[in-house]
Amino acid sequence: MRRFVRLLSLAAVSLLAAAALSAAERNVVLYVVDDMGSTDAGCYGNEVIGTPGLDALARSGTRFTHAFCTTASCSASRSVILTGLYNHANGHYGHEHAYHHFSSFDGVKSLPVLLAAKDYRTARAGKFHVAPEKVFHFDQVIAAGASPAAMASNCRELIAADSDRPFFLYFCTSEPHRPFKREGSRAVKPDDVIVPPYLPDSPACREELSQYYGSVERADSGLDRLLGILQQANHAHDTLVIFITDNGIAFPGAKTTLYDPGMRLPCVVRDPYAAKHGVVCDAMITWADITPTILDFARATPQNAAFHGRSFLGVLADEHPQGWDEIYASHTFHEITMYYPMRVVRTRRHKLIWNIAHGLDYPFASDLYDSRTWQDTLRSKAEYYGKRRVENYLHRPRFELYDLEADPHEVNNLASDRSHAATLAELQTKLKAFQERTKDPWATKWRYE
Repeated sequence: MRRFVRLLSLAAVSLLAAAALSAAERNVVLYVVDDMGSTDAGCYGNEVIGTPGLDALARSGTRFTHAFCTTASCSASRSVILTGLYNHANGHYGHEHAYHHFSSFDGVKSLPVLLAAKDYRTARAGKFHVAPEKVFHFDQVIAAGASPAAMASNCRELIAADSDRPFFLYFCTSEPHRPFKREGSRAVKPDDVIVPPYLPDSPACREELSQYYGSVERADSGLDRLLGILQQANHAHDTLVIFITDNGIAFPGAKTTLYDPGMRLPCVVRDPYAAKHGVVCDAMITWADITPTILDFARATPQNAAFHGRSFLGVLADEHPQGWDEIYASHTFHEITMYYPMRVVRTRRHKLIWNIAHGLDYPFASDLYDSRTWQDTLRSKAEYYGKRRVENYLHRPRFELYDLEADPHEVNNLASDRSHAATLAELQTKLKAFQERTKDPWATKWRYE
């Protein structure tokens, strides 16, 4: 009998030790860069930009081809990333800093707070840009340093610490946000850049893109350094690494818009326990899925969790997973003066944009308006900006409906085409249901027009 009791005790100790080891072997790094597009990395097909860090992560992880932010604005997007809730529900409608003064509701439970409740060491480095601090509280704030690579070096102590508690590191570069910081990166010639179809192929645009390329490389240097630190600290094998950007590049036609250049973004994920690596996955995911995915990996999902997103951890090894064919987006503000609420449903083939304040001119972020690319467009009195007419960019109808297979650049609005009336009605129904499901205050606008 005593031997049996002793065996039970040993088994219990072994189980407890295994549980502790399992928890300690589930570290998380969430790497967020600022204003980077979906085609601006080697692993996404750009052979001009040098992104060795992201390319290495893609080789050892999963590269998503259909990943989307839910709002193409810095603070609002980050609030979604850290809560799993659309910004119209978490309250962070626009920018946090200065006179913009947006913030999330006090009762929101954010990712770092939920992980801390499960005994994670939580730390952030770099751009924060959400409020209030008590909602988005981290145990530690790591010094930024002079560059992303230097900031990564400052994270070494957290990663290499002799601790039986796992860590969550939220690492955010200011690059490649305007003004484009390029120190330490190569000088890319304007003639060598790849001008995407939504931008004008002008000398001014090429010059700005060359500066942007250098800033992307600078952002990647931090990831490259951080991956090396994880390897040196013997944590590459037990750390989930997620690389994303908050929204599209800081050019008119991308950032602040919910056209694909503004919301379709890079996402590369390395799950050390995934069955396959080097996977290219076409699941349609959004930044509302980031918090549920990380909590799933950490085995820290609260009971009765009510996130708007869902974990994509289970599809990382699948190139064409079923049931990931539709996403939603919700944008209201960027700067406080930029009220232009839009709601979006996007399927594989179609996108519907509801411009709720369509009677207003489309507003400009100050840095986008002042950019050489846009000022050159104004000075030249160009009719087109990329493939879109300038007039259509500035003045938008109530609904924009696009067939993305026939019109991937979203310039041929089918909303008033009777032959697409059934598709319009179907997507409007989906959009209304999404707004009701997520308690969107702007759902009431359907009744007033």
